[in-house]
Amino acid sequence: MILFYRSHLSNNLRFTPPKRLWYTRLYLQRSRREASIAGKGYRINEQIRVREVRVIDAAGEQKGIMPTAQALQSAIELGIDLVEVAPTAAPPVCRLMDYGRFRYDQTKKDRESKRSQHTAILREMRFRPNIASHDRDAKLRRTRELLEAGNKVKLTVVFRGREITHQELCIGLLRGIAESLREVAKLEAPPNFEGRHMSILVAPLTKREPNTAEKSETQET
Repeated sequence: MILFYRSHLSNNLRFTPPKRLWYTRLYLQRSRREASIAGKGYRINEQIRVREVRVIDAAGEQKGIMPTAQALQSAIELGIDLVEVAPTAAPPVCRLMDYGRFRYDQTKKDRESKRSQHTAILREMRFRPNIASHDRDAKLRRTRELLEAGNKVKLTVVFRGREITHQELCIGLLRGIAESLREVAKLEAPPNFEGRHMSILVAPLTKREPNTAEKSETQET
């Protein structure tokens, strides 16, 4: 009697593969696939231990509540998987789908989204108040490259000795640099004086964001 009860309970909680040969082969293939994709965030097929589930078919139509064993058999007959998509519902909601294909599509989308994302890095470019014109042009070219790569750049003028008494020259230098970069950058932070450093912060323009000069030209026309 005890053995019969255990067997009956086991049959209700998990799916027993059909005795037909081709069903058995399909069951073994599914078991290997489940072992390779287990632990990916969803319970699938025999990992679903509840007594009954609400089923949604591959087309997105509701099939109602049915025993888990029946839902698993329907999935095997269709050659797809039973995936638990809402485990906290009562009863849990499961969907019939090709789980391997679903995981492949999700991984592909994640890779594409990571490629499209760009983490802005704050770079710094330092100048001297009496910097030579060729050095200034070289630093401007490097700053332009950083901005075109999507990075923010902090432009800093470093004072030495009595140079700090000529802050108006440094403001003019920073203003000229910002004006030279207006095609690719916008001023994000005004001149900031810290100790012997004066700096501004410029950020790259977005594709649809015109600079102030373009905005004024548009308003005049």
